[in-house]
Amino acid sequence: MELDHGVVDADGHITESDDQLRSYMESPYRDRKATFYSRDNWDRSLGGKLGEKAGDARSWLGAMDRGGISTAVLFPTDGLGFGWIREPDFAVALARAYNNFFFEELHKSSPRLKGIALVPLQDVQEGVKELRRAIGELGMVGGMLPAVGLRKPLGHQDYWPIYQEAEKLGCLLAVHATVRGPHYFAADLFDHFIDVHTLSHPFAQMIQLTSMVLRGVMEKFPRLRVAFMEAGCSWVPYWMGRMDEEWEKRGEVEAPLCTKKPSEHVLSGRVYLPAEGYEPLLPQTVQLLGSQVLFYASDWPHWDHDFPANLQHLKSREDLSAEAKRWILSGTAQAMYRLSVP
Repeated sequence: MELDHGVVDADGHITESDDQLRSYMESPYRDRKATFYSRDNWDRSLGGKLGEKAGDARSWLGAMDRGGISTAVLFPTDGLGFGWIREPDFAVALARAYNNFFFEELHKSSPRLKGIALVPLQDVQEGVKELRRAIGELGMVGGMLPAVGLRKPLGHQDYWPIYQEAEKLGCLLAVHATVRGPHYFAADLFDHFIDVHTLSHPFAQMIQLTSMVLRGVMEKFPRLRVAFMEAGCSWVPYWMGRMDEEWEKRGEVEAPLCTKKPSEHVLSGRVYLPAEGYEPLLPQTVQLLGSQVLFYASDWPHWDHDFPANLQHLKSREDLSAEAKRWILSGTAQAMYRLSVP
């Protein structure tokens, strides 16, 4: 199949397993009997009807060829729950193991596969070192910030050395949510996965965008670039207005490190968001935010992916200009990850 070399997938996933990571773990952590990541009991696949597995380079390259993807930037799957790990030393070891696994088994297999590093924010100084190693030595194109699980929100000053290092390295930091820990995003009221999953990603991203903007992260680090993954983009115009309203009344006293309207930070060109085909207000969001900060994400092979139909839907939308489509399908991802696309 002829590839459309203009398409970059900015958010796909490896379905990594504990067994795959174990051989990259340092002693004594490789001998743990507990699972590496926290688990839950939701039936995501509805008895195997939904989703696929893609734990290796071959699976991903085959899917990319079938769907017409030139380059894919890949996040973990179980690793999305990385924020729930409580032991700092184990978090450091697991981050190193995952990043080494990706380098050896995917990065080395093809220049079309790009990795997002796990960064152990549980030990910030070690997290700085691991981000530096992952970008500088392993060739990864960004670091993941867990939207759920950490004991402090991402705007907390404890994490600022990570942001300083990312700014120095010139790499993107990508905030990614997960369903694990529904009490974190007020979904523990519900008994069914459909309710919990509907709330999980947008609520968690609202929490973290609010924290990073109002606590002054975007102002303190004016070259820092941050993406908020897998919740779409059309919630952001509303949330900009919501933050502005609160800031105008209380910001001088309660958010002194945010000296500009929150919306100015969101519109700075350093906040990136996925453009989802299901969003009815996507054209209006493009008009407000600009297509240069919106990107395409397959989410393959997760249970709720719609690849390659979601790609074809974006290409065929008549309410988006050709220029907007070029940015969404390739230009934004190349710019935000600083990719050299083969």
